[in-house]
Amino acid sequence: MPRTARKSAATTSPRPRRPRATASPPSTGAERNGKLIYTFPEGNAGMRRLLGGKGAGLAEMTNAGLPVPPGFTITTEACNAYYAAGRELPDGLWDDIRAHMSDLERETGKGFGDAENPLLVSVRSGAAFSMPGMMDTVLNLGLNPETVAGLIKLTDNERFGYDAWRRFVAMFGRIVLDIEAAAFDEPLEQLKERRHAKADTDLTATDLRALADEYQQIVQERTGQPFPTDPYRQLELAVRAVFDSWFGKRAHDYREFNKIPHDLGTAVSIVTMVFGNMGAD
Repeated sequence: MPRTARKSAATTSPRPRRPRATASPPSTGAERNGKLIYTFPEGNAGMRRLLGGKGAGLAEMTNAGLPVPPGFTITTEACNAYYAAGRELPDGLWDDIRAHMSDLERETGKGFGDAENPLLVSVRSGAAFSMPGMMDTVLNLGLNPETVAGLIKLTDNERFGYDAWRRFVAMFGRIVLDIEAAAFDEPLEQLKERRHAKADTDLTATDLRALADEYQQIVQERTGQPFPTDPYRQLELAVRAVFDSWFGKRAHDYREFNKIPHDLGTAVSIVTMVFGNMGAD
């Protein structure tokens, strides 16, 4: 089955614009053991400092036999190494991420960037405990104009597919690329007014597809670069954004006020999105 080409992480695309960190580089905290990624079955509840609250929780539920979608967690040590290296991914991490994504493809039978049967994931930040300023979850990462067709086929629901696509573009633009939410909210409200729609659910699949196109144009105008449609570029930018959020001013000030060590870092959990057949309704 056809797949979109996997591009290098160096592909030119928008880079997140994050506030400069106000803390000095943290110490490594826990000793590096060379392992920066753990699959959910490899973790446990006692690894909260290394896997963050979300990662440790997902690992514990997996090992308890609960129905948790496949995934993996990038450790807090990787976050600290990223900052110590001047906000560059530590050596070998990107290759390790790609290898774990290939494992997810084999486990799920889907392809990351596959236009026929796409693998979509969520990207979640997860420090040892929650705090203000951390990055919100990005859902449906891996969607693009080709893979949305596969999502529509998978769910048998065109409207759902284009709604997920336009929401992803807005979510990625807001959370990862630091575009203000109003830039996406205003076109939505204007469209609803033109269609005399009281709610988002009153918009058609055609409306939502056009809205996704408009959102991509907004990203182009605000960043000077096209919306990144290569799934691996989307993933790289999202992982960087999670790490950057740990060093943002709001999170830093919260830690300072509450005397929380800056070298705890945040983990990043990559979780497979799961959809069923939703039908035309």
